[in-house]
Amino acid sequence: MRRTVQGHRVLAMIMAGGKGERLMPLTEQRSKPAVPFGGKYRIVDFVLSNFLNSGIMAMYVLVQYRSQSLIEHLRRAWRIGGRIQHHFITVVPPQMKARGGWYEGTGDAVYHNLNLIRDFAPDLIAVFGADHIYRMDINQMVRCHVEKEADVTVAALPVPLHAASGSSRLIMTGASRDSKRSPKSRSRCHRIPNRPIPRWATISSIRIS
Repeated sequence: MRRTVQGHRVLAMIMAGGKGERLMPLTEQRSKPAVPFGGKYRIVDFVLSNFLNSGIMAMYVLVQYRSQSLIEHLRRAWRIGGRIQHHFITVVPPQMKARGGWYEGTGDAVYHNLNLIRDFAPDLIAVFGADHIYRMDINQMVRCHVEKEADVTVAALPVPLHAASGSSRLIMTGASRDSKRSPKSRSRCHRIPNRPIPRWATISSIRIS
């Protein structure tokens, strides 16, 4: 069994079924992750590149809304599987299991595909959205998660209090399990490297919709 990042076997579950209604008319014929960016690229390329550059080569891309454009792009631009076992980018449409409907959110999408997780038998599962534009070393997140023996680790960014949406706001600034922990007990692995959290900011999670 092949071990990957930080000696752990990591499986990526990438949520790529978003409608992207706020990007209309760009999403009139395609899903938000399939929207072109910088010419020949698509928004989905950012998360795939982050995983690839972090050494995580096993990726399931869960599609749903107007997915043909996205599927064609992945087929043409992201062919990493077939030669090395456990190196793949596989498109997963809704299987109509469980309640027999479409995905109803991130948790529901993962639940519908528990069979894929069981078959791969990972040590860690990384659930990421496919509609964000950013660069991230996922190794840092994996390392922090393992060092803290965490059950769940959420990627987040410091933002001004007035800019944090109600559904994604965390009142504490850096504490993981206990919101009453003192500032001295906060671990560096909760911070963006070389970017301290200012007093005027809170932690706003990266939303997956």
